[in-house]
Amino acid sequence: MRAQFPLSMIVLALACTACTGRDAANDAASPSAATTAMPATTAPVTTSLPPAATVVPPSGVMPAEGAITFAGFGPAHWGASEEQVRQAWGKDMDGAPTEPDGCFYLFPEPRTNNGFRFAFMVEGGKLGRIDVRTPEIVAPGGGKVGMGKEELHRLYPGLAEQRDKYDENARNLRGTDPQGGPGVIVFAVDASGKATAWRVGVPPQVDYVEGCS
Repeated sequence: MRAQFPLSMIVLALACTACTGRDAANDAASPSAATTAMPATTAPVTTSLPPAATVVPPSGVMPAEGAITFAGFGPAHWGASEEQVRQAWGKDMDGAPTEPDGCFYLFPEPRTNNGFRFAFMVEGGKLGRIDVRTPEIVAPGGGKVGMGKEELHRLYPGLAEQRDKYDENARNLRGTDPQGGPGVIVFAVDASGKATAWRVGVPPQVDYVEGCS
């Protein structure tokens, strides 16, 4: 015998089935909580890079010990072409002339707010000078940034003292290649008597007070 159901129960069952169908359709159309994009709560992403002056120089970018000499840089002697200097360094360097045969620097590492640690000066397409502003690199003959004037005089007998262009209490100590070559070394000594920089090269480049400026 078939079970008899009141009409009211049948109507209720059909209504529930309809509700369940609508809820399932809505669930299928709506993404789950795991995939729903949440409102952004952080600052907008930017593709702009920080100023070049804030780039920290990479560590370990140093010339080989003894590579800088009174004759030049390794196999790239004074008068070497830009390409020969780049080959002697063996890594990428920044720098290019702003005018034909103009004076410019080749920088082995990014410059910072404090300038650069060392650089190669090229003028007329030829290597004429190397500038150093860090105690990490020793000059030919043993001098380096941070040394006192008296110690430099002991290392380089015959250094000539020249008054600095901008500070009457500072000095430039200029010496020549002890082997008789064309190379010249100049130590910039501040008013306290300490070397703040040095450069080695050939005239006239080695005597430029303001670099390529």
